Amino acid sequence: MSEAVLAAEGLSRRFWDGDQEIQILDRVSFAVGEGDTVAVTGSSGSGKSTLLHLLGGLDRPSAGRVQVGGRDIHTLSEKARGELRNRELGFVYQFHHLMPEFDALENVMMPLLVRRQGRREAAAAARETLERVGLGERIHHKPSELSGGERQRTAIARAVVARPRIILADEPTGNLDERTAGRIHELLLGLNRDLGTAIVVVTHDPDLAGHMRRRFRLHEGHLETG
Repeated sequence: MSEAVLAAEGLSRRFWDGDQEIQILDRVSFAVGEGDTVAVTGSSGSGKSTLLHLLGGLDRPSAGRVQVGGRDIHTLSEKARGELRNRELGFVYQFHHLMPEFDALENVMMPLLVRRQGRREAAAAARETLERVGLGERIHHKPSELSGGERQRTAIARAVVARPRIILADEPTGNLDERTAGRIHELLLGLNRDLGTAIVVVTHDPDLAGHMRRRFRLHEGHLETG
């Protein structure tokens, strides 16, 4: 595999329910190379979303470490961790989490504005990205004026506008009908092909998982191949 852009080493996550310790993840290790595509499947409650949150620095592991671009994300200050996420990672969720008061263009601009990029340059990049995902005619529509598939494509545009090295996607087709989900599959794979963006997706969707080059299954806290 090419140089790892993201690596998990001995990653564990435990919770306490009263006096009972619950092991969600148990010494999970794997790496994601440049341009790689990885699917993680598993039953509900198996820890898929927990794993993605740890990989993205949104939660802290009980043990182990996550390296993004060769840096241990959980040893960084909150500010430095946020800057690393903004530069290296793009996030796509089952629910689009678009800001309802802003149109598609303004939503997609946000990661660049957080990076303190100029508004004109950010708007140009956002427009280009929205055109890439097939929404060039919808850039001034607010989320309430977009279909479910259009909202998810806007969320994907927001995730990739800053050209991250890796996208972390949590059930990105979970709320979509089969036809629209297929279009999202094609879009993600096209971005991987055209931009070289690595993808890690956690999903119940066997079709989406089947399109990824590598597939893992979470079972009883352990990451199994296949």
